[in-house]
Amino acid sequence: MNVRPSPIAGSWYPSQPEALTWELNQYLDQARVKPPGGKVWGIVVPHAGYFYSGPVAAYAFKCLLGLQPEVVAVISPFHHGHSASLLTTAHTAYQTPLGLIEIDIQAVAELDRRLCECLDEGLIPLSRDQEHSLEIELPFLQHVLGRFCLLPVMIQDQRTPVAKALGQALAVTLQGRPALLVASSDLSHFYPHKIACRLDAELLRRLEAFDPLGVMEAESEGVGFACGRAAIAAVLWAARQLGANRVSILHHATSGDVSGEFGSVVGYGAAIIWQETELKGG
Repeated sequence: MNVRPSPIAGSWYPSQPEALTWELNQYLDQARVKPPGGKVWGIVVPHAGYFYSGPVAAYAFKCLLGLQPEVVAVISPFHHGHSASLLTTAHTAYQTPLGLIEIDIQAVAELDRRLCECLDEGLIPLSRDQEHSLEIELPFLQHVLGRFCLLPVMIQDQRTPVAKALGQALAVTLQGRPALLVASSDLSHFYPHKIACRLDAELLRRLEAFDPLGVMEAESEGVGFACGRAAIAAVLWAARQLGANRVSILHHATSGDVSGEFGSVVGYGAAIIWQETELKGG
């Protein structure tokens, strides 16, 4: 098996399984959240180190307890620069302290084929990438879901046509399968706490309105920011096509809430994307 080793275990989160499991349990125990009453299609979670983002991310991950998806598509930004629009792993498994997560090779190939049809370019595989924003979600997923296969996508080109094409291709690829979508994104970066909260509130309002185009346009309009805006939008477009019709914002905080330094903060939000079914009266 061709395994991608973790470049961030021991720095962004604990490298020892026992310490990592203990920390994850602490975050999940502290997250006071009631899962929605319908089918969960996806979540939006932050991707900073667990010390900062773990308490927020746990609100979304806790809503996944009891789910048994066959495949989890984790969609993240790519922070390191590349000529390709969309990237994936060249490995057949990811390694974390909690064990191996196998790649759904067939799903990756199917998604690549459909992207080539609509974008004229597909997924470029990378070996031993250093991207943290995708990997950081994996131990939480392992802890709450158990066994699953992974469909990893990292977005370099965050333009709207790319995000929409990715969302549509994801929906077709995952149609009919027990699947979960995960959008990895932090919110505002390095504003004073008060301004960050205002910007984050607008971005989260657009997210809760199930408005992927609004999420994409928030930064250009100067009213909100998400470093993984294309990941959020792609997951929203995919989830809608699969049947989701609701987004619930579960929690928001900034790095200042943890560090006590409020002059320059990063914002974090957690949300659940789900399908509310209308109940018919008797």
